[in-house]
Amino acid sequence: MAPPKLIAELLAFVADDNPSDEAFDRQALALFAHQFQHNLPFQRFCQQRGKTLRTVKSWRDIPAVPISAFKALSLSCIPAEQAERTFMTSGTTQAEVKGKHHHPTLAVYDASMIRNFRQRFMGAGDPVRMGILFPDEILLPNSSLAHYLALAVREFGTDASHYLLTQQGLDTVRVMAELERAQQTGEPYALLGASYSFVHLLDELQRLGKTFHLPPGSRVLDTGGFKGQSRELSMAEFYAQLSAKLGISAGHCINMYGMTELSTQFYDAGNATLPSVKSGPHWIRSRVVEPLSGEELPRGQQGILAHCDLANFNSVTTILTEDVGVAVDGGFLLLGRAQGSAAKGCSLAVEEFLQAATA
Repeated sequence: MAPPKLIAELLAFVADDNPSDEAFDRQALALFAHQFQHNLPFQRFCQQRGKTLRTVKSWRDIPAVPISAFKALSLSCIPAEQAERTFMTSGTTQAEVKGKHHHPTLAVYDASMIRNFRQRFMGAGDPVRMGILFPDEILLPNSSLAHYLALAVREFGTDASHYLLTQQGLDTVRVMAELERAQQTGEPYALLGASYSFVHLLDELQRLGKTFHLPPGSRVLDTGGFKGQSRELSMAEFYAQLSAKLGISAGHCINMYGMTELSTQFYDAGNATLPSVKSGPHWIRSRVVEPLSGEELPRGQQGILAHCDLANFNSVTTILTEDVGVAVDGGFLLLGRAQGSAAKGCSLAVEEFLQAATA
């Protein structure tokens, strides 16, 4: 178990309404010291890069661990079997090795999700009737998204909130009944789930020749992509179809960017303009870097996104993703998966990490 004092300080930082950059650095360095001591593969990687407790002076100095390393090694400060919950990445094939993220307690993950979701999706709004286009935690106990959506329902959904996916797939009858009900009663309705589930919903609406005009205050939250799960759509086409079929403006269609290997999510402020600017709360910071060297790239230049998430207290705070982005005012633009030389750079970064971590 992580030291209770460390967790208490972290929860206080998440709850802080006006934290300073210095406070972020203090918290990041305290977590770096904890992970350097207790996460041995990470310690070996840092030592090879000359990053130690004496040389790391700020969160920007903490080496970013390639996201694929979570598939190859147990990156945890505690024995994996002591974790309250282990989230696993969703492999597209049965044989694919899944990344694992061990959480000694869900208190930090939950506090991060709840505060951020309230600010970015709920605003000052009252609880809203929610329909969830994703399996529940019983069906997917190791899915961070299933837990995230369960928290959304528990904390912000009305008692009438419900799941719209079963083991048989989309519950079309229930979906249509809920959309009809919202349209007739004028009660705001929120649909949340995986992006590919919305594509299946759009296909059903098209097949049935149905179009709805959901009442003011209604909104959509989608996350993830479509690859391998449904037909491919451009972002512009996806949000245009959602808006046309549900009567919700693209400005009230929010995209959440998250991953199993992080404990904090990023949001945009709607998708009326594409690509939308993504940003996170005060306990996560992002850089755009050259993947192999880790060197931060100038503003406006495309590179690979690296995130320092203080809520990742048990694994590693700083993750090198495989996503291309560019830093802009207010956050970053997410431009897709690494291809070509960028993808090769990410692969080499993984090799370098594994060689150092297992030496």
